[in-house]
Amino acid sequence: MTRPSARERWGRPAALTIAGSDSGGGAGIQADLKTFQALGVYGMSAITALTAQNTLGVRAVHEAPTEVVAAQIDAVVEDLGVDGVKIGMLSSAPIVRAVAARIRHWQLEAVLVIDPVMVAKGGDRLLRDDAVAALRDELLPLAAVLTPNIPEAEVLTGRTIRTDDEVREAARALLGLGPRAVVLKGGHREGDATDLFVDVAREEWLPARRIETRATHGTGCTFSAAIAARIALGDEALEAVRAAKAFLTGALAHATPIGAGHGPVAHDWALRRTT
Repeated sequence: MTRPSARERWGRPAALTIAGSDSGGGAGIQADLKTFQALGVYGMSAITALTAQNTLGVRAVHEAPTEVVAAQIDAVVEDLGVDGVKIGMLSSAPIVRAVAARIRHWQLEAVLVIDPVMVAKGGDRLLRDDAVAALRDELLPLAAVLTPNIPEAEVLTGRTIRTDDEVREAARALLGLGPRAVVLKGGHREGDATDLFVDVAREEWLPARRIETRATHGTGCTFSAAIAARIALGDEALEAVRAAKAFLTGALAHATPIGAGHGPVAHDWALRRTT
């Protein structure tokens, strides 16, 4: 089956986020849809879990039935088409397997961005232990771009990552799991927020100044959603990653404090500058 394209069907690119809902609006489905809108891409969603959370942390998680997750994906792809896909919180092994099956069915691998969400900003676990192996073995090999942070990469590779050489080695190890490209995010390291992009032919460090702010909730979600949006617009992987990093840097720089904890980034910052 050939992937249905919204851009070809309707003349407008569309991106799908498969992730958890954040009741505080700063991460997950809500952050992804805001990002898609800001970048000029029609946004669709398949919700894998409902979370009760705010800027201080996660209070409760209710997983969606696997058949409902699969049905959401089928409903939007078959009718609207899709040009970019972002996967975030999947919570359990059965949900991972159900999502992987629909990705294969609709042949979405070429436009698939995976953010391997394991822990929320406040430290709450968002991926069960049994789901890590399913994620690594069944879903990561399908990705066009994989976007782990340092702690997530350490779990997925079983390596300690501290030095530049260890970042390179871990990124290559992740590439060996099957994704076509890996962006190993450097936000957990000291100094500038420098990420490493690798694929089979290229290796590029992507530096950005570190912005001191407590408005950091949903940074990983926003970054991966922006990559998916740029892919939907026609960018190849490295172009999409560069554009997404610039978008996130602006969203951090223009964020204003909301809530008593880790507030959201300013997803609408670019729109503000044009109004």
